[in-house]
Order: sequence, then C-alpha cells, then structure tokens
Amino acid sequence: MMHIFAISLIIIGLYGVIFKDNIIKKVIGLSILANGTNILLVIIGYRPDGIPPIATLSNLASFLTSAVDPLPQALVLTSIVIDVSVTAFALVLCYRIYKNFKTLDIKKISNLKG
Repeated sequence: MMHIFAISLIIIGLYGVIFKDNIIKKVIGLSILANGTNILLVIIGYRPDGIPPIATLSNLASFLTSAVDPLPQALVLTSIVIDVSVTAFALVLCYRIYKNFKTLDIKKISNLKG
C-alpha cells in the first residue's frame, strides 16, 4: 500500500518537472520527486518485525535474521541533504532569472534573444 503512495509521488513530481512551464513549479515538482524517492527507499528497507541495526549482547543471536538494513536509511539522509542544497540553488537561479527576464515562464524566456 505504501509503495503505491511513493510511486504516485514520483509520478506527480515527474509530471511537474516535465509538463509545467513555470520554473518555480518545476522546482516544486523536483522536490516532490525527491521526497517520493526517499519514501520508496525507506519502504524498501522496512522490515515489519525488525530490530534496530545495533548489535548488543542481548540480541546477538537474533541480530542477523531480524535486524533492519541501515543502508537505505543512510542513503535517504544523504539524499535529503542533497535535495535541500539543490532546491536552494534552484530557487536562487529562479530569483536571478526573474531579476533578469522579469518572468518565470520558460516559453517566454526561450523566445527572448540576447
């Protein structure tokens, strides 16, 4: 069930990036796409009866069979940091584009020569 939610977020983000003409809407679509990917990675690493991936003397016997994989969580944390920096950079570019061209519409910007 949660896979459907994550995949629908990815599809909504792709729609925003591909079909919208406003640059701000493209940045929002890119952020939704990244969040959908992060949720999908967390869902892939989820184990219903899992224990935290910390080996102690009390859980050493069941650690290998029931420990949750920490790699997707680490990938998601890294992806969140990268997504924040890419979004901030894209918004600064949007600000500079609006300051120079007085519009955020891609079709109007591409028609300008200069």
